[in-house]
Amino acid sequence: MTTFFFFVLMSLGILIGVYLYRVLKGPTIFDRVLGLNGISTKAIISLIVIGVYFDRVDMFIDISTGYALINLVGALAVAKYLEEKGLP
Repeated sequence: MTTFFFFVLMSLGILIGVYLYRVLKGPTIFDRVLGLNGISTKAIISLIVIGVYFDRVDMFIDISTGYALINLVGALAVAKYLEEKGLP
């Protein structure tokens, strides 16, 4: 079972690396925002997997919910800023 959790976490780490490339090399600001949201989503999934591994799912779900809310507020703030700036 430990091998399965290790494989899942390594897969999520690779996906985070792909999104990080998109954040760093994205041609537009929208690509970078989508990359940050993808990293956040994979981090939330990683927190849940770690919670399952340590048998403390309740604690890690609370942490991941808070992190998801912070991500949502940040994405809305960036979207509002870009809307006011007038980018297409």
